[in-house]
Amino acid sequence: MSPPLLIATTNAGKLREIRAMLGDVPVELVTLAAYPKLMAPEETGATFAENARLKAQFYASATGLPTVAEDSGLEVDAMGGAPGIESARFGGIASTYPDKFAIIYSRLLGVPQHQRTARFVCALAFVDGGVVRFEARGTVEGEIAPEPRGSDGFGYDPIFLYPPFGCTLAEAGERKAEVSHRAAAFAQLRTHLLAAAAGS
Repeated sequence: MSPPLLIATTNAGKLREIRAMLGDVPVELVTLAAYPKLMAPEETGATFAENARLKAQFYASATGLPTVAEDSGLEVDAMGGAPGIESARFGGIASTYPDKFAIIYSRLLGVPQHQRTARFVCALAFVDGGVVRFEARGTVEGEIAPEPRGSDGFGYDPIFLYPPFGCTLAEAGERKAEVSHRAAAFAQLRTHLLAAAAGS
Protein backbone atom coordinates (compact mmCIF):
# COMPACT_ATOMS: atom_id res chain seq x y z
CA MET A 1 0.00 0.00 0.00
CA SER A 2 1.43 3.38 -0.98
CA PRO A 3 2.08 5.99 1.74
CA PRO A 4 -0.22 8.99 2.08
CA LEU A 5 0.52 12.07 0.05
CA LEU A 6 1.08 15.20 2.12
CA ILE A 7 -0.49 18.35 0.73
CA ALA A 8 1.63 20.99 2.43
CA THR A 9 -0.84 23.75 3.16
CA THR A 10 -3.16 24.85 5.94
CA ASN A 11 -5.19 27.18 3.70
CA ALA A 12 -8.74 25.82 3.78
CA GLY A 13 -9.66 27.34 0.43
CA LYS A 14 -6.66 25.83 -1.30
CA LEU A 15 -7.26 22.45 0.33
CA ARG A 16 -10.86 22.39 -0.86
CA GLU A 17 -9.77 23.06 -4.43
CA ILE A 18 -6.87 20.60 -4.34
CA ARG A 19 -8.96 17.74 -2.91
CA ALA A 20 -11.45 18.21 -5.74
CA MET A 21 -8.68 18.25 -8.35
CA LEU A 22 -6.99 15.08 -7.05
CA GLY A 23 -10.18 13.25 -6.09
CA ASP A 24 -9.67 10.34 -8.49
CA VAL A 25 -5.98 9.77 -7.71
CA PRO A 26 -5.68 6.48 -5.76
CA VAL A 27 -3.79 7.86 -2.78
CA GLU A 28 -4.78 9.07 0.67
CA LEU A 29 -4.31 12.81 1.03
CA VAL A 30 -3.14 14.20 4.37
CA THR A 31 -2.51 17.81 5.29
CA LEU A 32 -0.39 19.82 7.66
CA ALA A 33 -3.28 19.67 10.14
CA ALA A 34 -1.85 16.26 11.05
CA TYR A 35 1.41 17.95 12.09
CA PRO A 36 0.35 20.89 14.28
CA LYS A 37 3.78 21.29 15.91
CA LEU A 38 5.62 21.57 12.62
CA MET A 39 6.83 25.10 11.99
CA ALA A 40 6.72 26.49 8.47
CA PRO A 41 10.04 27.08 6.72
CA GLU A 42 11.13 30.56 5.79
CA GLU A 43 10.23 31.20 2.16
CA THR A 44 13.54 32.52 0.88
CA GLY A 45 13.10 31.67 -2.80
CA ALA A 46 13.16 34.39 -5.45
CA THR A 47 10.41 32.76 -7.51
CA PHE A 48 7.19 30.83 -6.98
CA ALA A 49 8.94 27.68 -8.22
CA GLU A 50 11.84 28.06 -5.79
CA ASN A 51 9.49 28.51 -2.84
CA ALA A 52 7.36 25.53 -3.87
CA ARG A 53 10.48 23.37 -4.11
CA LEU A 54 11.82 24.65 -0.78
CA LYS A 55 8.54 23.91 1.03
CA ALA A 56 8.09 20.48 -0.55
CA GLN A 57 11.63 19.41 0.40
CA PHE A 58 11.28 20.77 3.93
CA TYR A 59 7.98 19.04 4.68
CA ALA A 60 8.98 15.78 3.00
CA SER A 61 12.13 15.67 5.13
CA ALA A 62 10.24 16.55 8.31
CA THR A 63 7.44 14.00 7.86
CA GLY A 64 8.99 11.26 5.75
CA LEU A 65 6.01 11.46 3.39
CA PRO A 66 5.83 12.13 -0.34
CA THR A 67 4.90 15.80 -0.37
CA VAL A 68 3.30 18.31 -2.70
CA ALA A 69 3.79 22.00 -1.95
CA GLU A 70 2.73 24.98 -3.99
CA ASP A 71 3.45 28.67 -4.01
CA SER A 72 1.05 31.01 -5.69
CA GLY A 73 0.15 34.65 -5.92
CA LEU A 74 -0.95 37.63 -7.92
CA GLU A 75 1.21 39.61 -10.34
CA VAL A 76 0.02 43.08 -11.37
CA ASP A 77 1.86 44.40 -14.40
CA ALA A 78 1.40 48.10 -13.56
CA MET A 79 2.99 47.37 -10.16
CA GLY A 80 6.07 45.73 -11.67
CA GLY A 81 4.74 42.25 -10.95
CA ALA A 82 3.93 42.94 -7.29
CA PRO A 83 2.74 41.57 -4.97
CA GLY A 84 4.16 38.41 -6.60
CA ILE A 85 5.83 36.00 -4.20
CA GLU A 86 4.93 38.38 -1.36
CA SER A 87 1.20 38.00 -2.08
CA ALA A 88 0.37 36.35 1.26
CA ARG A 89 2.51 38.84 3.20
CA PHE A 90 1.66 41.93 1.13
CA GLY A 91 0.89 44.89 3.40
CA GLY A 92 2.25 43.04 6.41
CA ILE A 93 1.57 39.66 7.97
CA ALA A 94 -1.42 40.99 9.92
CA SER A 95 -3.08 42.70 6.94
CA THR A 96 -6.46 41.40 5.82
CA TYR A 97 -7.32 40.88 2.17
CA PRO A 98 -9.46 44.04 2.15
CA ASP A 99 -6.33 45.83 3.44
CA LYS A 100 -4.29 44.34 0.60
CA PHE A 101 -6.96 45.31 -1.95
CA ALA A 102 -6.88 48.90 -0.69
CA ILE A 103 -3.11 49.09 -1.17
CA ILE A 104 -3.37 47.75 -4.70
CA TYR A 105 -6.15 50.19 -5.64
CA SER A 106 -4.17 53.07 -4.18
CA ARG A 107 -1.18 52.13 -6.34
CA LEU A 108 -3.36 51.85 -9.43
CA LEU A 109 -4.92 55.29 -9.10
CA GLY A 110 -4.78 56.93 -12.52
CA VAL A 111 -3.96 53.68 -14.32
CA PRO A 112 -6.58 53.07 -17.03
CA GLN A 113 -8.52 49.82 -16.88
CA HIS A 114 -6.90 48.37 -20.00
CA GLN A 115 -3.49 48.74 -18.35
CA ARG A 116 -4.51 46.93 -15.16
CA THR A 117 -3.50 43.54 -16.55
CA ALA A 118 -2.63 40.87 -14.01
CA ARG A 119 -2.26 37.15 -13.61
CA PHE A 120 -2.45 34.49 -10.98
CA VAL A 121 0.53 32.12 -10.88
CA CYS A 122 0.79 28.72 -9.18
CA ALA A 123 3.98 26.68 -9.05
CA LEU A 124 4.03 23.25 -7.42
CA ALA A 125 6.69 20.71 -6.57
CA PHE A 126 6.33 17.02 -5.71
CA VAL A 127 9.12 15.55 -3.59
CA ASP A 128 9.49 11.85 -2.82
CA GLY A 129 12.50 10.16 -1.27
CA GLY A 130 14.27 13.50 -0.97
CA VAL A 131 14.12 14.09 -4.72
CA VAL A 132 12.00 16.55 -6.69
CA ARG A 133 10.03 14.13 -8.88
CA PHE A 134 7.72 16.58 -10.64
CA GLU A 135 7.15 20.31 -11.02
CA ALA A 136 4.38 22.24 -12.73
CA ARG A 137 3.25 25.80 -13.27
CA GLY A 138 -0.16 27.19 -14.05
CA THR A 139 -1.30 30.74 -14.82
CA VAL A 140 -4.54 32.55 -15.55
CA GLU A 141 -4.53 35.96 -17.23
CA GLY A 142 -6.93 38.73 -16.31
CA GLU A 143 -7.02 42.24 -14.91
CA ILE A 144 -7.71 44.06 -11.68
CA ALA A 145 -11.46 44.69 -11.41
CA PRO A 146 -12.71 48.26 -10.97
CA GLU A 147 -13.79 47.27 -7.45
CA PRO A 148 -13.92 44.03 -5.40
CA ARG A 149 -16.87 41.82 -6.31
CA GLY A 150 -18.10 38.41 -5.24
CA SER A 151 -18.08 36.32 -2.10
CA ASP A 152 -16.96 32.94 -3.43
CA GLY A 153 -13.33 32.01 -3.74
CA PHE A 154 -10.67 33.38 -1.41
CA GLY A 155 -7.57 35.54 -1.34
CA TYR A 156 -7.38 37.99 -4.22
CA ASP A 157 -10.28 36.41 -6.15
CA PRO A 158 -12.69 39.35 -5.54
CA ILE A 159 -10.41 41.81 -7.38
CA PHE A 160 -9.31 39.50 -10.20
CA LEU A 161 -11.48 40.05 -13.26
CA TYR A 162 -11.47 37.19 -15.76
CA PRO A 163 -12.63 38.82 -19.02
CA PRO A 164 -13.90 35.65 -20.78
CA PHE A 165 -16.37 35.18 -17.92
CA GLY A 166 -17.08 38.90 -17.52
CA CYS A 167 -16.77 38.57 -13.75
CA THR A 168 -14.24 38.17 -10.97
CA LEU A 169 -13.09 34.72 -9.89
CA ALA A 170 -15.00 35.31 -6.65
CA GLU A 171 -18.16 35.53 -8.76
CA ALA A 172 -17.32 32.60 -11.04
CA GLY A 173 -18.55 29.81 -8.77
CA GLU A 174 -17.66 26.33 -9.98
CA ARG A 175 -16.40 27.73 -13.28
CA LYS A 176 -13.27 28.93 -11.48
CA ALA A 177 -11.98 25.35 -11.45
CA GLU A 178 -12.05 25.32 -15.25
CA VAL A 179 -9.55 28.15 -15.61
CA SER A 180 -7.68 28.79 -12.36
CA HIS A 181 -3.91 28.81 -12.08
CA ARG A 182 -4.07 26.17 -9.36
CA ALA A 183 -6.31 23.95 -11.46
CA ALA A 184 -3.85 24.18 -14.36
CA ALA A 185 -0.89 23.17 -12.20
CA PHE A 186 -2.67 20.41 -10.32
CA ALA A 187 -4.14 18.96 -13.52
CA GLN A 188 -0.55 18.33 -14.60
CA LEU A 189 0.23 16.75 -11.21
CA ARG A 190 -2.91 14.60 -11.43
CA THR A 191 -1.77 13.25 -14.81
CA HIS A 192 1.67 12.49 -13.38
CA LEU A 193 0.30 10.70 -10.29
CA LEU A 194 -2.21 8.65 -12.27
CA ALA A 195 0.52 7.57 -14.68
CA ALA A 196 2.77 6.62 -11.78
CA ALA A 197 -0.04 4.65 -10.14
CA ALA A 198 -0.79 2.81 -13.39
CA GLY A 199 2.85 1.86 -13.75
CA SER A 200 3.33 0.64 -10.20
